[in-house]
Parts: sequence; C-alpha cells; structure tokens
Amino acid sequence: MRVLTRSSRRGVASTLFALALLPSPAGVAAAPSCSARSGPTVPVVVELYTSEGCDSCPPADRWLGTLKGRTDVVPLAFHVDYWDSRDWKDRFAQPKFTRRQNAALRSSGARFAYTPQVVVDGRDEPGWSRIPASTLQARTPATVDMTLAQDPTGLALTLAPRAGAPAELEGYVAVVDDGMQTHVDGGENRGATLRQDSVVRELLPWNLAGAEPATLRFASRTTPEPGATRHWVAVATNGAYGPPVQAVTLACTP
Repeated sequence: MRVLTRSSRRGVASTLFALALLPSPAGVAAAPSCSARSGPTVPVVVELYTSEGCDSCPPADRWLGTLKGRTDVVPLAFHVDYWDSRDWKDRFAQPKFTRRQNAALRSSGARFAYTPQVVVDGRDEPGWSRIPASTLQARTPATVDMTLAQDPTGLALTLAPRAGAPAELEGYVAVVDDGMQTHVDGGENRGATLRQDSVVRELLPWNLAGAEPATLRFASRTTPEPGATRHWVAVATNGAYGPPVQAVTLACTP
C-alpha cells in the first residue's frame, strides 16, 4: 500500500491545489478516532446546486434534507455564487462550486447552469421533485473499496481498486455540515429563515492512477458552526465528472 505525501506523488496529479497531502509523523501511524468502510454497492450521489439568493431553491433544499441519514444515498448541497449581489451574499457560496457546475454541463446532460439543479449520479435531473425517495437505491456493484478515517492529524482515505475499476480514479472528499440556519436579510428570500442540511463547506479533489491500493491524507480548514453537525464524504468517480464508482460517509460521535 502507498501512503501518498508531497514527496510521493506517483499517480496523483500535481494540480491538486485544494488537496492537503500530509505525511504522518515519522515512524508513527496515528490511530484513527473513527472510521467508515464502503459497502458492496455504490451509494446514489445526489448533488444540489443551490443559493440562498434564489427564491425557488428552498423547496429543493428541503427535498435534499429528506435524504439525510441514509446509508445508500449521499446528499450534497453546493452553494453557487452567481446569485450573490450587494443586497445579499450566500455565506456558503464558493466560486469553485460554480466552476464545478459549469464544468460538469457536458457530462451531466444539462444545457445550461441553473438553480436549483439536481444531479443524480452525474446526470442532470430536472424532475427531481417528482422522484420518490424510495427509488433512490444503491444497486450498482462497487469496483473500488474505500475507507475514510479521522485521526489527530486529519483525514485519511484508503482506496483499493478491484477488478473492473477505472484505470484512473478521480474524486473528492467533501466536508459537510447539517443543521445550518440563516436569516436572510436581502435578495429574493429577504425575511426568510433558511434551514439547510448537507451543505458542502470544503471540497478536496484527488486523482489516482493504477491498481495498487493507496492512502491519501487531507486537512480541513473550517470548523462547524454552533448547533451544526459535521460529517465527511469521499466519492470516487469514473472521470472528473463521471458516474460515481464508490462513496463512503464518515460521521464521528463526539
């Protein structure tokens, strides 16, 4: 197994500017405080592109919230920044999420970027409000095993490709907060109090070539707000914006 650090980048793109690859202390492997392992099938990954400045987004935010806590579905809310104005700025919006939405247009099948946009397993799903939650079920056999762990030095993602796995895996680790609340003082949602789950606070991309197992290390730069609960999601995809080939969610009990 490889443990990838800045001095050992074989199979990892040098452009991972958002990824912190941290070496373990010399000769010491930090014991994980908690960990999660992926299952035999691929969870359904549901991405929502949303904004606090969009008055049609709260229903989609609430719909995404109904998926929280499921083991076979991974809900993720990416807040985009093109609704921001002098009147109101979404405090969760990041330019990188807007770039991600635009970059995925060709592979998702969407003709243009919009909110609220729901992407299910890499495909645009404009009829999201008519999808029964019970139909979102993990059915695809996994070709990658993943373990996500938290220890005193950060997060560690271990990947073990199986037969049939893509020759070059790509993916990300998302830092996700539930139980977020915002009183909106401007924009289309002026006066509303928005309660939101599955809010992506950080997105740490990675890629890996070859069939050899490897461990990648990450550091988070944000802390959860009072009253919020945090978890982490690791997703492996076939291509930068292709369908997921595995995902795992880690939630640590204080």
